[in-house]
Amino acid sequence: MSPDDLDTRPGDRTARKDTATLVQDAQSRPFHLRAVDRMALAVWAGAWLGVMFFVAVIPRVLPTIYDGRPYLDRWAQWDAVRFMNLATYGYDGVPGQPEDPGWPAFFPGYPLLLRAVGVVIPDYRLAGLAISLVAGAVTMVALARLAEQEGGEGTGRRAVIALLAGPPAVFLFAGYSESVFLALALPAWLLARRGHWAGAALLGVPATGVRITGLFLGLALIVEYLVGERGRRAVGWRPMAWLALPFTPLLAYSFYQWTRTGDWLAWQHAQEAGWDRHLVWPWESFKTTWQAAWESDYEFTLAFRIEMFAALAGVLLCAYLLARRRWPELTYVGTQLAALLLSSYYLSVGRAMLLWWPLWIAVATVGARRPGLFAGAVAASVPFAVLMLLTFTSGGWAG
Repeated sequence: MSPDDLDTRPGDRTARKDTATLVQDAQSRPFHLRAVDRMALAVWAGAWLGVMFFVAVIPRVLPTIYDGRPYLDRWAQWDAVRFMNLATYGYDGVPGQPEDPGWPAFFPGYPLLLRAVGVVIPDYRLAGLAISLVAGAVTMVALARLAEQEGGEGTGRRAVIALLAGPPAVFLFAGYSESVFLALALPAWLLARRGHWAGAALLGVPATGVRITGLFLGLALIVEYLVGERGRRAVGWRPMAWLALPFTPLLAYSFYQWTRTGDWLAWQHAQEAGWDRHLVWPWESFKTTWQAAWESDYEFTLAFRIEMFAALAGVLLCAYLLARRRWPELTYVGTQLAALLLSSYYLSVGRAMLLWWPLWIAVATVGARRPGLFAGAVAASVPFAVLMLLTFTSGGWAG
């Protein structure tokens, strides 16, 4: 946290006088709720209640796109079902059903968490929603703090609103792993920015256990350590050893899958077997996705169009970070984007946008200078977020 985080408007002499004391106090009490934290929690609570109510009543308004399934089943779609099956049966699959070759692509952290919460909430559908509720609250607080630290007062509120208004926001509410990953990665990044490298690395361990994205977080932490103000130049080389920790879950998981399958890269080969995803030239993946988005008309057409929009947003974000020489954030986003755009076709790029917190902070920062543009962008994005919510909860593919 820096003095910019505090309200030091001209004329507020008391705030200017006490800035140093308040900054030191805020850093020494990281779990103390600040005004920006309460704001983030209020926005998240309102959004969560609104989404839950919307999904409860919308079948009465649009009965033709719903099949009368119970409320919790509306949230049990696609990967949420895979996570529940993994929590129940493990990687050996559902007894009596054909083996799903894509299962090893899902890292074990979220299914293990789901199983643990299932001790208290036996219905995994409800347990997944409860996990997302708590993880989402942590995510919003951490994002707001980071945004305020980088962009000043008001940036945290705008960053939270931008994230929740994004087209893929439905996956923050559903029983998916995105909210859990962010609830670990964002606090890890905050700790790294403050020079607490051991804590950042320790949080990076479960983040990698939840999603492969943790590897990109680990790389970004190394770059932050090498070039950041609180990194090598301030503390020397000794803390660098901690930064190996976020990579250990991949080694452990690869070893586990090797004991099952004899394949050290089972998680990678599952992507190929389950979704025909393999390394291609970027123009090949672009062409394939373009054809699916604009030269076809079927149930996945809208989803592929959003994938292309998300890819464009990622490229523009990388250009923005490059221009500002934000090397750690560029490493985090750029490595993810490269992996996604060098795949056979664009898949889940929109969902990956949720994990690009530099995007939401950049949108919020620009919004401080151009509030009208920010309001217009949010207004334009919300209908797509609602559409993706309807698509997902009615059983359609949303990314």
